[in-house]
Amino acid sequence: MPTNDGPEQIRYGVIGTGMMGIEHIQNILALDNCVVTAVADPEPSSLLSAREAVGPDTPLATFGTARELIAANLCDALVIASPNHTHHDVLIPSIESGLHLLIEKPLCTTLDDCREIVDLVSDRPASQVIWMGLEYRYMPPLQRVMSEIAKGTVGDVKMVAIREHRFPFLVKVDNWNRFSKNTGGTLVEKCCHFFDLMIEATESRPVRVYASGAQDVNHLDEVYDGKQSDILDNAYVIVDFANGSRGLLDLCMFAEASKNEREIVVTGTAGKVEALDTESIVRIGVRTDDILSGVNVVTEEKIVDSSIKHQGLHHGASYLEHVDFAGAIRAGESAAVTVLDGLWSAAIGFAAHLSLDSGMPVMIDDLAQVAGLEFRS
Repeated sequence: MPTNDGPEQIRYGVIGTGMMGIEHIQNILALDNCVVTAVADPEPSSLLSAREAVGPDTPLATFGTARELIAANLCDALVIASPNHTHHDVLIPSIESGLHLLIEKPLCTTLDDCREIVDLVSDRPASQVIWMGLEYRYMPPLQRVMSEIAKGTVGDVKMVAIREHRFPFLVKVDNWNRFSKNTGGTLVEKCCHFFDLMIEATESRPVRVYASGAQDVNHLDEVYDGKQSDILDNAYVIVDFANGSRGLLDLCMFAEASKNEREIVVTGTAGKVEALDTESIVRIGVRTDDILSGVNVVTEEKIVDSSIKHQGLHHGASYLEHVDFAGAIRAGESAAVTVLDGLWSAAIGFAAHLSLDSGMPVMIDDLAQVAGLEFRS
């Protein structure tokens, strides 16, 4: 709780200090009265990167495993940023420790594991803040899009179109991200962000998923331990929602020659709002009684959030996410983004991969792991 001298200091431990772990450390250090006291990673070079990020004059305990870090009792909160396929095993002792958690996406690499974590968290006390890291919600232009939807600018949402045209997957330690079994598949690993945004925009439960995609360009000549990289690099995914709205994901990971890495468009009965997140531009068009008078008429605004103290890899979104996470800890509030949100965003991705493999649409209700599970819009 806050004190007369200001907010209580929060001591963080970061589990996994690769690229995203360092991103989290940099964001934590930009927060008021927050400190990174411990890190865990089995890779010595990653621990060295963490030491460099924290700075040579700041005490930092380093460990090879999450369990060792937890047992040292040096932290109030943990950030889980280890490789996707380690999440399940890292999360169980982390959740049981009673420490506050921020979990980097995706929740887990199988739907069975996601459901197990959701069930485990449901038994935890409300005082333990367990936050799902879906930071795209916090990108300033996307926050503006969601606020326009809430104000009724687009009317009833009918369509959500998300295009991500970007660079290939970057190199990670031991090339773990070259294989679907380690990532959960591209449509889980990368695209759970976008399915989460679709759910937020439509405020509805996903009911049917159809996907088409392949590995056509990237990593085709990469073989590790005798195994060919199998990570999908392009896809279209269509998601139908219970309220009749629908979403479309257009993903291409060999399209770095693009002006905007992401374009998010929400269209409803009253208008349209779109975000170009690399340029941080939002465009708004409103329908009129005289349809022709509204053709090609839009307003355009550059979105700037002056409160962001660290831009990082996601245009300040991770910083804003951390502000809310720390705020919830200090205020004794529940997580605004939950592991249930993490499960639903990943479930669409798992369904998309099943559809891609079968060539047929997949009904969400046919996934046993979501049977009887509440939906939180």
